[in-house]
Amino acid sequence: MPPTDASAGTGSVPAQPDSATPRAVTAGPRNSPFGRFTVEDDDPDSEDTLELCLPPEFVALRAGATTGLLGRLATWGPVVTPVGSFQLMPVRLDQDLPLVHRWMNDPAVAEFWELAGPRNRTEDHLRAQLHGDGRSMPCLGVLDGIPMSYWEIYRADLDPLARHYPVRPHDTGIHLLVGDAADRGRGLGSVLVRAVADLILDRRPPCARVVAEPDLRNTPSIAAFLSAGFRFAAEVDLPDKRAALVIRDRVLRGVL
Repeated sequence: MPPTDASAGTGSVPAQPDSATPRAVTAGPRNSPFGRFTVEDDDPDSEDTLELCLPPEFVALRAGATTGLLGRLATWGPVVTPVGSFQLMPVRLDQDLPLVHRWMNDPAVAEFWELAGPRNRTEDHLRAQLHGDGRSMPCLGVLDGIPMSYWEIYRADLDPLARHYPVRPHDTGIHLLVGDAADRGRGLGSVLVRAVADLILDRRPPCARVVAEPDLRNTPSIAAFLSAGFRFAAEVDLPDKRAALVIRDRVLRGVL
């Protein structure tokens, strides 16, 4: 989403780089499926990163066939927001791939997600989550019955991001993009981010914090998170980007 009318929050927002093209409100991995960073073993200059592989026994115990590492996200249901009824719907690869692929090829989105290109590139990104261990779930954001955004809800405490900040058990992360240009610049980003953060806190009682790590250059995205009750926690160097770590605390939910 181009710069929103939301402003101000805890911490400072970097200045907008000069550009003729409005930036999109996106907060996601840059060519890195749901934050799982890897490096080539033969690259002596690469930073050693953490690839968290959960033992099958742990996945079976914690995820099982009923709850999953994120709970029953598919049953979270709709919520009423100031802009309409909103619901997260897990991606159905056979039906939703063309739409997500189109969004990923929007230049304003591709700048930060780096998933532009042939359809199989988007498909691989989605399939890795849908057929993974359940730590990340790709979803469509449906507003008044119309899919208009893409979200990834993930277990930040089980993600390589955990090595870059003082993680707490059940920290839950958000990646997002607003799909069509017509839905950007209307203040939807901050409203929906707040709604999704509230959903996570309501549906996942063990989760005390919702986190995100938008690219530090993506000032509209950072502004949307700050306007949605997140606080600016730190700048973090991830393997593929310098990011703004933003956090929404359950204990501050009624204040921010």
